[in-house]
Amino acid sequence: MNLRAFPVKIMVMGTAIADLLEKEEISLDFLAGRRLGIDSYNVLYQFLSIIRGKDGTPLMDSRGRVTSHLTGLLYRTINLLEAGIKPVFVFDGKPHELKGETLKARNRIRTEAKEKFEKARERGEEAEARKYAQQAVKLTEEMVQDAKKLVKLMGLPVIQAPSEGEAQISAMVAGNDLYGCVSQDFDALLFGASRLLRNITVSGKRKAPGRDFYYEVKPEMIELEKNLKALGIDRKKLIWIGILIGTDFNEKFPKIGPKTALKLVQEHEKFEGIIKATGHDPEFDYREIEEIFLNPESTKGYEIKFTLPEKDKILSFLCGEHDFSEERVQSALAKLEERAREKGQQSRLGQWL
Repeated sequence: MNLRAFPVKIMVMGTAIADLLEKEEISLDFLAGRRLGIDSYNVLYQFLSIIRGKDGTPLMDSRGRVTSHLTGLLYRTINLLEAGIKPVFVFDGKPHELKGETLKARNRIRTEAKEKFEKARERGEEAEARKYAQQAVKLTEEMVQDAKKLVKLMGLPVIQAPSEGEAQISAMVAGNDLYGCVSQDFDALLFGASRLLRNITVSGKRKAPGRDFYYEVKPEMIELEKNLKALGIDRKKLIWIGILIGTDFNEKFPKIGPKTALKLVQEHEKFEGIIKATGHDPEFDYREIEEIFLNPESTKGYEIKFTLPEKDKILSFLCGEHDFSEERVQSALAKLEERAREKGQQSRLGQWL
């Protein structure tokens, strides 16, 4: 809605609390040996946005099916595995009914951006075309199913959330099944994830959108309790900040930014007092939004199990069905085998994971 949580992320999501938070720069090595919950939809959108040609055209197979997300999923995931990280992919389920307006708004943005992309490409304006192509990113059900298939073939866990993936990951972090949530969005903190891990799958040099320079994107960790203490608030008040500046489930209060929102929640113990202070009577029930974050829908019916990757099936799926370079895929899969040999478990990769 109102957040560009990451410079190269064009499709905005979540709540804009970035400027209020303390972030700790980390390395992938710091996360070695830890199980991380991957906000899969968020990560796939990143791959679809970033992995494109100069004019913004996504990677596609010979049948015209987009493969940018599969490319990112394969190579970036193997990078994580090489670093000793244990990724657990969590996929969104049915969106909450209050998210409907947000989804409609995003669809309008995509439709308009797609039209502008086509016109810019016709004019030969590559930079302009790429900008609008990123805004037109759409994750289809077919893409999601292909992503799940690849993850499973790689021997990695796939968890289906009943609703929001970040909510499911947050519950799994609270249950000590996961160390943290990998996502570019900050909603995981509102859902109660003790650690938000950003730039994990997209670190490295990136070109600034619409500008002719590159910058370094580094992994970072945001710890919930540390930040709540620094801000002098509890999680409910962090949710209030989200409500004031806008979430996926509600429109923002007029003329209220993050710093003003923080001041308001620090000065009031009841949200009704904040409403009175702002002079704005929202057309939604703040208690319903509060409840979504405080008691999010999740399931305990999951199993985190790592198995041996099915190399032949991966080759068949990526190279046979989607025209990936067999040489490149073979090289990528060899990295898994090399990692296993380093651990002295050549035939027991599943146990290494």
